[in-house]
Amino acid sequence: MLAHGRRLAAAALLTLAAGPALAQGRPYPNQPIRVIVPFSAGTSDTVARLVSTEMSKAMGQPMVVESRPGAGGNLGSEACARAAPDGYTICLGTISSHAINPAIYPRLPYNNLRDFAPITQLASQPNALAVSDNFGPRTIPELIAYLKARPGEVNYGSSGVGTSVHLAGTLFAQLTGTTIEHVPYRGSGQITTALLGGELPMAFDNFSSVWPFAREGKMRVLGVTSLQRSPTAPDVPAIAETVPGFESLSWHGFFTQSRVPPEIVARLNAEARAALATPLVQGRFADLGITPVGNSPEEFRAFVASETQRWGEVAKRANISLD
Repeated sequence: MLAHGRRLAAAALLTLAAGPALAQGRPYPNQPIRVIVPFSAGTSDTVARLVSTEMSKAMGQPMVVESRPGAGGNLGSEACARAAPDGYTICLGTISSHAINPAIYPRLPYNNLRDFAPITQLASQPNALAVSDNFGPRTIPELIAYLKARPGEVNYGSSGVGTSVHLAGTLFAQLTGTTIEHVPYRGSGQITTALLGGELPMAFDNFSSVWPFAREGKMRVLGVTSLQRSPTAPDVPAIAETVPGFESLSWHGFFTQSRVPPEIVARLNAEARAALATPLVQGRFADLGITPVGNSPEEFRAFVASETQRWGEVAKRANISLD
């Protein structure tokens, strides 16, 4: 009887031990997937929700978008880097969190190249150089001449220190030999209010944030920061037409923890790319002036490495650092 009891206990222990293995052996995904967005509501959140909604339909599991803003995207990105390597936590990364922050935060709590497995680049969007309607210059050449005649006297706004639009203004000044003073705001909403009220002469901001007001004649967009003109606004020149090589694109991509199995990364890549090809996502992106991308994990990894080096050099030349 005692031996029988021992055999039952041993069998129970084996069953308990096998439980997690059996659960892990079920096809992925078999539970909800968390999608961390490390920024407040805005373009990043919109991109993540659009793509996640379409992915969840195909994967048969909810993809729950969780907003974890703070420290320029560092808080949410760190949570993703420290998550269990099971494919049930992914995060939205941007040019700020995964290319600029490594250069400007001396004690970044994650390594943007080592701690993440890139899934795919989701989108790319030009920034825009917008000016108040009462600001004199009406073209990029006029603006450059105006700034050179008034070194350090003109302010430009951005949505914060170390953001892509801050670095866009920095690069513009470096390539044009001008001096403009940076004024950080807390987001696109504050920039728009300042431009509309005439308290801010110029700003770099996401194209989708300023273009609706420019169409209504409430402000002007002098140029876009892509190498080519935007299909959404073909009459607006690219700044590169005047300043050769000037390019500053905001981009978004999905990442997961670096030790997530390659087959899971491949599944997420395939589903994200399929979502980007749906009419719903394509149409909404077009409305916002956003271009869908959808590349391979290897291509995205190489792109992030290139962007990290490029913007690190821009930040270093300008001595931009946050502690």
